[in-house]
Amino acid sequence: MTSARPDVLTIGAGVSGLTTAVRLAEAGLRVRIRAQRRPEQTTSAAAGAIWDPIYANHPLVLSWSTRSYDVFRDMVHAGRPEVRLVRGVEASRRRIPSPDWAQDLPGFRECAAAELPGGFASGWRYTAPIIDMPPYLAYLERRLVAAGGTVEIGHVRSLDEGTAPVVVNCSGIGARELVPDPEVEPIRGQLVAVRNPGVREFFAEHTEELEEMTYLLPQGDVLLLGGNADKGQSDPEPDPEVAAGIIARCAGIVPAIAEAPVLGHRTGIRPQRPEIRLEHVDLGGRHVVHNYGHSGAGVSLSWGCADSVLEIVRTLV
Repeated sequence: MTSARPDVLTIGAGVSGLTTAVRLAEAGLRVRIRAQRRPEQTTSAAAGAIWDPIYANHPLVLSWSTRSYDVFRDMVHAGRPEVRLVRGVEASRRRIPSPDWAQDLPGFRECAAAELPGGFASGWRYTAPIIDMPPYLAYLERRLVAAGGTVEIGHVRSLDEGTAPVVVNCSGIGARELVPDPEVEPIRGQLVAVRNPGVREFFAEHTEELEEMTYLLPQGDVLLLGGNADKGQSDPEPDPEVAAGIIARCAGIVPAIAEAPVLGHRTGIRPQRPEIRLEHVDLGGRHVVHNYGHSGAGVSLSWGCADSVLEIVRTLV
């Protein structure tokens, strides 16, 4: 496989690139990933990764996210340790109706006012997948290799490098320069990992304004706290003031967090775009299938988008 010309060259080794490559390879195609960074060094590795379909825009977001939910649920039932199904609360500081997508989820019900933290006006309970991203990405890579695919680390200079008849572009924030696509905007996200003081349910703030939001994501002995979204920022260095603000907001939900030992900080550059780009472009004998612009919903949409890419690629090879 290493020396043979692949059917598909997938650019990017984050969750979108790996998931798409797995889907293509398991469908019988010869697939090679080329990426500038190993999976564990990508933005995806820094994600808190609770399933939630609200942070990206495309007419197919609901169907893509539903497909991904089903895959994650099946992984839990199959005993995959990288994914958990966790009960919890999503809440808004404004009085709003619960969204239609939430009402179809397992364990859904509206929250009583007494169940909500101070400052929140409405909320709903449901069960959602939470994915431990570093081991999950390693699992996807093993699955790709088992299906005959390969991962090649190297600089990606162009979408027209001539190594495969089909290129699948899952370059995330890299699409801004690689395509080039000026509609892709970097948004730096940050979260804090602390020793879990006993939190067993997630809490996620429902907000359209992502500059500051509050969420608590339990992953066994580790509790991930978030979050923020710094528009236009591509510096991956954690900001101590942002981290302090995240801890303070989360301690307002669970006071014990204020004393929890900090285990580490994570940052990632989300690829914000007005709408996800998933489409085929004919380069005249060679083909590009774009799959980028997922903002903060790359994990939640990964399997659904991979299915759509496979449908397109099957018409091309």
